[in-house]
Amino acid sequence: MLQDDSRIAQDSPAAPQPEREFDFTESDYRSIRDLLQKRTGINLADSKRDLAYGRMSRLVRKRGLTKVGDYLDLVRRDEDDVESEFINALTTNVTSFFREPLQFEFLIKEYIPELLEKNKSSKKLRFWSAACSTGQEPYSLAMVLNESVPKGEGWDVRILATDLDSNVLETAKTGIYPDGSLEEVRKDRQRAWFRRGKGKRAGKVQVAPVLKESVSFRQLNLMDSWPLRGPLDAIFCRNVVIYFSKDTQQTLFHRIADLLGDGRCLFLGHSESLIGMTDRFEFCGKNIYRKLGS
Repeated sequence: MLQDDSRIAQDSPAAPQPEREFDFTESDYRSIRDLLQKRTGINLADSKRDLAYGRMSRLVRKRGLTKVGDYLDLVRRDEDDVESEFINALTTNVTSFFREPLQFEFLIKEYIPELLEKNKSSKKLRFWSAACSTGQEPYSLAMVLNESVPKGEGWDVRILATDLDSNVLETAKTGIYPDGSLEEVRKDRQRAWFRRGKGKRAGKVQVAPVLKESVSFRQLNLMDSWPLRGPLDAIFCRNVVIYFSKDTQQTLFHRIADLLGDGRCLFLGHSESLIGMTDRFEFCGKNIYRKLGS
């Protein structure tokens, strides 16, 4: 949120609060926080009041209502799939191709070769991109796996990509992005894995069909049951748990440990940590954690 750096003379009256189109009480904000926490596990900080009002006001206006509380009543009853609309509006999705590049360096140079040796009898690799947003993370995984796994040897490689937000999943499924989103993608990868749009699609790029075939997208709330079977070889759950309470984080990490194979890796965001959360992992550097054997 931008800070207002305007200067007000000491003897000037306090600046009035901006007028709001809809009443927005402390009770409304508490209700929004409670509903979001109950549905998703996300804790909305006190500092997010203005953000919450801005996004809620659009929803209230869209539904032809006059009160935030009336919209929240719809969420509680989940009329017209309004709960998904509410969640999509209040969750933030920021991602990019090859975000956290040191983790991808570890994948390419160390971890994928290790998995190819460990899994040579089954010839299976299973990755999960939890909270995949608009798809850049799982497509980045698909690129390095397609580059690293030997062709013609019968390897079965699957990437599951999930997110709570149905809107971002629709973008992910199309695999179409602004060409400026490829700034962190090497030129040879751009040529190999993307198709540039022409005419009406100029300024856009689309991932190659082989990448789309490598990833399965599905809507999933991390607070719900997980329709996944382990053991998985890697789980990317980056820049997600920072929005959860400590108790919710602990529960989530234990569920992740149950799903990962022994010695397999969990990849977190740069501001996240397992310290004080669980003793089922060891730290490998670069915010990567390896599950300890049973």
